[in-house]
Amino acid sequence: MSRASYQVRAYNIKHNYDARDFLEAYRLVLQRAIDEVWSRIRLVEKYKGGRRKLVPVLPKESSFKHHYLRNLLLADWEYSKHYVDSAIKQAYSILHSWRRSYLKGEGGRRKPVVKRRFVRIKERLYSFKDGRIKVSIKPYKSYLTFDVSKAWFLSRARGEMGELILNERYLTITFRFRERRTETDGKMAWDSNEKSLDGFNPETGWIRVDLTGLFHIHRVYELKRKRLQTLASRKPKLREILRKYSKRERNKAKDFCHKLSTQLSRMFKGHIHGFERLDKKRMANNSKKHNRNIAKSNWKMIYMFMSYKAKVIALNPKNSTKRCSRCGMVNAPKGALYVCAHCGL
Repeated sequence: MSRASYQVRAYNIKHNYDARDFLEAYRLVLQRAIDEVWSRIRLVEKYKGGRRKLVPVLPKESSFKHHYLRNLLLADWEYSKHYVDSAIKQAYSILHSWRRSYLKGEGGRRKPVVKRRFVRIKERLYSFKDGRIKVSIKPYKSYLTFDVSKAWFLSRARGEMGELILNERYLTITFRFRERRTETDGKMAWDSNEKSLDGFNPETGWIRVDLTGLFHIHRVYELKRKRLQTLASRKPKLREILRKYSKRERNKAKDFCHKLSTQLSRMFKGHIHGFERLDKKRMANNSKKHNRNIAKSNWKMIYMFMSYKAKVIALNPKNSTKRCSRCGMVNAPKGALYVCAHCGL
């Protein structure tokens, strides 16, 4: 039996428009929306396992969200009104993301601050005809036109054109399509280590993916930055070189993870891939060497790239080194020779 699911693909095109005033106005109205919602967040006491916890509750009343807040933001707004609706939606999305991090203990009770300039453009604010995207800025007065008739992605993009994202240099175009997934051919569980990915499948057995190349990329640029950081405080020009090295390191790591995830998705096509939900912050300790090695790992990036190339699920890493892969019993201390006391594996 097949099941339908939606996927989104995003493509960037460069533009030469000077939209700084418009982008700054949107950033300010977005920040104001966050401020208004933040001032009305309630902290509700809840008890779990005998421990008291404060849970933030965002205001969801229609009278506030669609009337008071919208009218407040429209008071001094000179652009299309739909951008205010987009800002309200984005403000709630940012605060929901903050709430999730706060409940996980990953963030404090600090209000999110918008620093980047960008605009989310709803479908009602643009038209696409004859290979041209026409974006409304001010109704019947100001428009931005983007020619995408010769864009490389049009021949491979599937589905309908969705939301646009505009920043100072790029226009991001999204396509939403429905993909029918068939029954899976099997499952693959991955154990994430510093220099390897160890996978197991009952049919294929164990497989080890070497991540030494990825570790080497980070190590090389770590040494380059180490030589320059001691001089950067006295020579400001070296800071630009440091930024260049960081960008180059990030791009090389992305390239490695893209090629790795593509190869794994093709080798185990139709499989469900399970990756551990690892948190680097919780793994840090007082060892500088250990923390640096953890920082060189790209587990989250590999998981993210695999998520749109294959079916993936996040696994709880608790007791993953002590649990029997056959019967699930936890009975082995970490680092010891594993012999399951229940099934004898």
